[in-house]
Amino acid sequence: MSGRLLSGPATGLFAFTLALALAACGSTDEGPARSAAPAGVAVSLHDVQETRWRDTLEALGTARANESLTITAKVTETVERVNFEDGDLAEVGQVLVDLSGRAEVAQLEEARAALKEAQQQLDRQQGLVEAGTIARSQLDTQIAARDSARARMDAIRARLADRVITAPFSGLLGFRQVSPGTLVTPGTPIATLDDISTIKLDFSVPETALALLAPGNTVRAISAAWPGREFEGTVQSVDSRVDPVTRSVVVRALIPNPDTLLRPGMLLRVRLLQPERALLAVPEIAVTQIGEQAFVFRLQPDGTVRQVAVRTGARRRGEVEIVEGLAAGDRIVTEGVVKLRDGARVREVEAAPAAEG
Repeated sequence: MSGRLLSGPATGLFAFTLALALAACGSTDEGPARSAAPAGVAVSLHDVQETRWRDTLEALGTARANESLTITAKVTETVERVNFEDGDLAEVGQVLVDLSGRAEVAQLEEARAALKEAQQQLDRQQGLVEAGTIARSQLDTQIAARDSARARMDAIRARLADRVITAPFSGLLGFRQVSPGTLVTPGTPIATLDDISTIKLDFSVPETALALLAPGNTVRAISAAWPGREFEGTVQSVDSRVDPVTRSVVVRALIPNPDTLLRPGMLLRVRLLQPERALLAVPEIAVTQIGEQAFVFRLQPDGTVRQVAVRTGARRRGEVEIVEGLAAGDRIVTEGVVKLRDGARVREVEAAPAAEG
């Protein structure tokens, strides 16, 4: 009897009992997993702290020489000698070009002799006047003749000086436009002369920035010709007028240029730096913009977050100024913002490292 297989109703009862036992075991093993409460949204948090901030204005500027002119002839004459080469550095008073002045030299000698004779005549007549031999009026006439001879000699010297062209200030010479034997006339260009030891940098800023401008402000300029090189200077003056068309004002800064790397006419990108100030700043990724309103998620003591409206200000390199809405010591969400809603529970995780470029 014992060796007989179960069949019929007995077999069905055994299968039902076995299924209940297996179900009970399964519910015992998986029960804790099913009843566990959610741990919260994984986010990265940032502590809001006061930081030092320096505002900047950016513009494009044009470099100009500190002093600049085109050297020209004052008289009609032939070039006798050129005393410089293209690109030379000239010192103040250096003779650049000699023009032929043979006629003036001869006239100067003649005038010098006439002056000497007139002075000798005057000396003799002074003795005769003292002796009462000639009238005082004759002495006065000779004094006038002496003075006339001196004036004529001074005039010839001035004309002769016009035939010696010198550098009025120290600077860098451009290409020379004349050669020995060239006939020049008044206004004929000979060369350019630029003092580039200091560069004047002119740039325009909006009229709304007038309150931020003052002589002595620091500027930093970058040129495409010298990548990676930054040139620092200071604001010298602000133009007295605002352009009524563009509503901008021209600012002039002075930039030391001892290496003569900057040249007149170059285009420079300018940053005008303002004095440092203390403020609250947060990462830009923490701020959500909805229309004209900005929001951040602030951590609450109970582990939930609250959406807070903030007013933003200046921006720089991934940071934004918070004018109002937050206080120092607040903690805000920086990563995971898109998964949040007001009142959501969060848990802090370490921020993902920035990808290397």
